[in-house]
Amino acid sequence: MQYITFDQGKAYDLILLGRVAIDFNPVDLNRPLEESANFNKYLGGSPANIAVGMARLGKRVGFIGKVSDDQFGDYVTHYFQKEGIDTSHITRCRNGENLGLTFTEIISPQESRILMYRDGVADLMLEPEDVEEAYIRKAKALLISGTALAASPSREAALKAVILARKNGIPVIFDIDYRAYTWKSQDEISVYYSLVAGQSDIILGSREEFDLTERMLGLDGEDSGSARYWQGCGCKIVVIKHGKEGSAAYTCDGRQYTVKPFPTNALKGFGGGDGYASSFLRALIDGCSVPEALEYGSASASMLISAHSCSAAMPTLEEVERFIREEKEKYGEMVVRGR
Repeated sequence: MQYITFDQGKAYDLILLGRVAIDFNPVDLNRPLEESANFNKYLGGSPANIAVGMARLGKRVGFIGKVSDDQFGDYVTHYFQKEGIDTSHITRCRNGENLGLTFTEIISPQESRILMYRDGVADLMLEPEDVEEAYIRKAKALLISGTALAASPSREAALKAVILARKNGIPVIFDIDYRAYTWKSQDEISVYYSLVAGQSDIILGSREEFDLTERMLGLDGEDSGSARYWQGCGCKIVVIKHGKEGSAAYTCDGRQYTVKPFPTNALKGFGGGDGYASSFLRALIDGCSVPEALEYGSASASMLISAHSCSAAMPTLEEVERFIREEKEKYGEMVVRGR
């Protein structure tokens, strides 16, 4: 069953709004950050990674964002352009704001941490006037990253984009994408996350992220209760991730589907969620069923945690499908069909 109709006549399969950043991942593996001396530089930021993932999967992608007016701003913009991502609505900061920097710590395949520098950060300078209705109308779907809601003026820009998407019948996807930096309180998080979640057709997040979103709503912290609440607001598909335990999708007709992680030799504990989102959404936009989309998402997530980078390691559709075939030959089916 198809729960969301994507207008196949649109110029872009997906337009994303949110942060573009720089990741520095250590080449000195399995040691704390203070002992790491060598790093590889990658384009980063969850919505930016998802954009690259969608483009690698053959989708037409646009992006609304703000970057620094310097060499790093050149780097991320040119990276997008090389991937075929439209950058016409990525604008430059005017007051010296910098791109966010993320230093990752790969202590072991099971233990990774992230150190972010986000004071005076460029992506949160996105302004409402940077969001144009004519551009949003060109999309089959709009993705809002939760980090864009952390501060003004990006917060208002994101809310404007949601309003315009709803006005024009464009499906809204909310990737909760919680980062502790910049937010002032848990109540503030819940206010703005719940505002967007309540206007979304698809919500993607971890159990922790749903708990933050639902802080003021009096829900019981159970996946099924979260799904019922947001579907009561009009959401069609709710995806709740549980890390190594897998993930579940709840659909508006009362069905539930779960998927196990595909076994892999993990290198790091981050980046899988962005691969998951790109492959899951690609599948839905291309008309796949929810169980098929879960399978694609889980496979891509496993591929990403076994790679050193996030953006640079995003797979092609052929690579994901080959991975799924080979893994299922070894381990059998990963998706538990809905009830």
